Amino acid sequence: MKNIAVMLSGCGVYDGSEIHEAVLTLLAIEQAGAKYRCFAPNINQHHVINHLTGEVMPEEQRNVLVESARIARGDVEDLSEFYIDEFDALIVPGGFGAAKNLSDFAINAEAFKVNEQVMAVCQAFVKANKPAGYMCIAPVMIPLIYGENVQATIGHDIGIAKALIDVGLAHRDCAVDDIVVDTSRKLVSTPAYMLATTLTEAASGINKLVAKVIKMMD
Repeated sequence: MKNIAVMLSGCGVYDGSEIHEAVLTLLAIEQAGAKYRCFAPNINQHHVINHLTGEVMPEEQRNVLVESARIARGDVEDLSEFYIDEFDALIVPGGFGAAKNLSDFAINAEAFKVNEQVMAVCQAFVKANKPAGYMCIAPVMIPLIYGENVQATIGHDIGIAKALIDVGLAHRDCAVDDIVVDTSRKLVSTPAYMLATTLTEAASGINKLVAKVIKMMD
């Protein structure tokens, strides 16, 4: 049975993993007959957002690994315990945690970086020629992981696309129910909640992404 690593970035669209995207990903993997294991870096979140009001909660601090356990029902592992030989593919759901915790794109877009541990794990799949899927805002990390001229999408947000083109991404506009595939790099991306307004819309692209990643394992 194929084994997929799912990298989480906390819990909640504004400061962690987008919960719907993460759960839809896990469901699609299971329904396809594959297995998954969830991972997250054991670091503090950039900040904590009140998801009711959208306001920053300056007095509160949360841990990305601990918060990710909310989505994984406690079954999440420290990213430091990841071993590439145990996995066939990687999938990274979106949510602003990908741009605040896994990377700092949301804070420092002009000169952003990917967390060193996150970068090492993502690049391990590149070096092993194993497929990966990134959704929603998570593809902002792709040009730093894969290098220049890699093809991916964040939907059709002109501002974000330009920032990524400036660091080497060959951005492709994409509808919510579709995927962009860089065949030579075994890389798949989809807009998900960059464009989705319903669970059904989000699932349409996520299901295609998971199916394509699994097909690329063969």
